[in-house]
Amino acid sequence: MLDIAFSDASLPTSGTLAILAAPGAPAGAFAALDVAVGGALTRAAKAAKFRFDAAKTCVVLAPGAGYDRVVLVGLGKVDALDATVAEQAGVAAARGLSDAGTAGVVVADTVAPDLAAHVALGIVLGSYRFDSYRTQPRKGDAGPLTDVTVACADPVHASQAWQPLSAVARGVCLCRDLVSEPANMLRPPEFEQRILALRDLGVEVEVLDRDAMHKLGFGALLGVAQGSDAPPRTVIMRWNGGAQDDAPVAFVGKGVTFDSGGISIKPAAGMDEMKTDMAGAAAVVGTMAALAGRKAKVNAVGVVGLVENMLSGNAQRPGDVVRTAAGQTVEVLNTDAEGRLVLADVLWYTQDRFKPRFMVNLATLTGAIVVSLGIERAGLFSNSDALAGHLSATGEKTGEKLWRMPMDAAYLELLRSDIADLKNIGGRPGGSITAAKFLECFVNDVPWAHLDIAGTAFTSKPTSHAPKGATGFGVRLLDRMVGTYYEG
Repeated sequence: MLDIAFSDASLPTSGTLAILAAPGAPAGAFAALDVAVGGALTRAAKAAKFRFDAAKTCVVLAPGAGYDRVVLVGLGKVDALDATVAEQAGVAAARGLSDAGTAGVVVADTVAPDLAAHVALGIVLGSYRFDSYRTQPRKGDAGPLTDVTVACADPVHASQAWQPLSAVARGVCLCRDLVSEPANMLRPPEFEQRILALRDLGVEVEVLDRDAMHKLGFGALLGVAQGSDAPPRTVIMRWNGGAQDDAPVAFVGKGVTFDSGGISIKPAAGMDEMKTDMAGAAAVVGTMAALAGRKAKVNAVGVVGLVENMLSGNAQRPGDVVRTAAGQTVEVLNTDAEGRLVLADVLWYTQDRFKPRFMVNLATLTGAIVVSLGIERAGLFSNSDALAGHLSATGEKTGEKLWRMPMDAAYLELLRSDIADLKNIGGRPGGSITAAKFLECFVNDVPWAHLDIAGTAFTSKPTSHAPKGATGFGVRLLDRMVGTYYEG
């Protein structure tokens, strides 16, 4: 993660910088710099028909006075300026600076100090790159941003506001790193090792191996894992920042480190993307890192089921019946509907052991949710209006938006098996809903929400908060929800 520093609003004398400005008459550092370069900034903005709309940019090359590049970044209407707009401006500034070198200055003298910290968060999110396996720079690549200074009216206040946000930024980047890893580099045992590193933040980490899960009756999860030679894991993370007797909040993640589809094998085209089928688990890990990193005043539990869904002579067969940790039996009609089997055992275990205030699970669960909602929103399914409301409201504020889907009892009838309690698929109609209804069978009466992030965990083009690739979806959402409704 790049280094962020804060300084007063005095302008540097040369180099590359980005200036945040709202529509209207030039003000602050923008006005001063425009005078210094003989009006080159206003002339460039006028020529480009740049209106200073939120998160829009105008790049001015060699404007004079020793500057090689100035990136004008719009803030939009002043009365609409909030944390989300500030973050998006930071993302835009980072993208404008990244073409020019590894360091830069972002001038945010016209926003409040708290919002300057959110600009810094956007800079980190927008400058993220996953270059772990590159041995040579890309042609014309200036290299990743490593140092950015945010110049603002009150750098001390902004720096203080940045401290908890920097923990969130690290959580998002950790999530993106995990999702970006090739499947051969992040099999369940290696994923476990990455999670163990959270102990440095004060997170307690416990690991259930195959034998431990067998004793607990994790027949559904182990059935998915049996085709791979990589041993499965269930990893439990605990952050104890609240009162000793406070029930924890709980987050559960699907961690299928590669999903071939098993015997019900997926088509070859696009199968490489199935390295991202652990994005739900990655979001849980990132959220736990964020909460611990900012010393959240809450008790939180994160539980992830880590498996590979592979083919072999020992792979699960369509038509097999497994017994879950809850004691219910499931007829596995499609081995590519494996995520719900992993989550069934992990959800049951989480609610049974930890008695949480609520559970939120995240999973790249169904292609059907992408058909329904595209890539703009994740699907929200819940048995609790209060929890669903908290998640939805927070999603609108953070830009990680959700859309609540129906959970009518009639959908459960599509999952009745002829020879077992349930079957793991209910047919094509309402596929994301029947998947959610399957999960609901393993949560008891705990307030619970399922986020189907199949469309939002990875993007083929840059978004307002993420570059192309892994988005880190869910970390900012869950951290902000905890801070707003459940902390302290």
